[in-house]
Amino acid sequence: MTVSQGPESQEALVAQFRERLVRDGLTHEGDTMAPDDFTLMRFLRARSFDTEAATTMWIKCQAWRKSVDGVGIDEIYKQMDPYDFPERREVFEYWPMWFHKTDKAGRPVNIQHYGGVNMSELYKQITPERFWHYMLATAESIPRDILPAASRKVGRQVDGTFLIVDLKGFSLSQFWQMKDIARDAFQMSQDNFPEVSSKFYIINAPSSFTIIWSFVKRWLSKNTVDKMDILGSEYHPVLLEHIDAESLPASLGGKCECKDVGGCKWIQIDRE
Repeated sequence: MTVSQGPESQEALVAQFRERLVRDGLTHEGDTMAPDDFTLMRFLRARSFDTEAATTMWIKCQAWRKSVDGVGIDEIYKQMDPYDFPERREVFEYWPMWFHKTDKAGRPVNIQHYGGVNMSELYKQITPERFWHYMLATAESIPRDILPAASRKVGRQVDGTFLIVDLKGFSLSQFWQMKDIARDAFQMSQDNFPEVSSKFYIINAPSSFTIIWSFVKRWLSKNTVDKMDILGSEYHPVLLEHIDAESLPASLGGKCECKDVGGCKWIQIDRE
């Protein structure tokens, strides 16, 4: 059954969903993906509040968490801190992706600069397997650490991140280099970390973006596409509607330079 109702109806569905999971033995003490209200709501939203579909998604996700790469996500997250690992500076040089402060609603801002991606140089610094573990650990950190920390800071539930994908300087040749891992990352996130991004802006979209989008759109769920806005080079007023200038990097039209840490991409996201 798919529904679209108000908050009270959604809360009732969350309660029903939890009862279903408990009744069917699909929750276990010690699971790092607990059946709290926020997590269950994410799964329900990802499946348009169809409890049967959300239950199937939960079962597949729990199996994936235990088996991914033969060790499970908990072991990967134990071995790889995505914000403090030996190759971090080299990885950020050739795959620039970082969290930077929050928007006006308290959502952590995630910035990804695809124009800086260079896969051949990246894999000289880190093995493909270890880089994939970095991607997995980053995805795991969002619902496990980053969103809870953001929620504690503002005293209410922060329901997702604010994602900015900057395509300045991004070429078709770069897209062909990263296409497979980007596809796998989108699929991994949608299947196992649903509804962790609340807003998604693509900025500096080049003329070649029509070709790129024809591929990317196939990988995305309708929920993800509905959250996305695609902007050209006149994106600054839109971002500043959502993010204070003091919290937006100067490179994106804000005033922040994070000089004390050597630049905005080296700021440490709050996980406490």
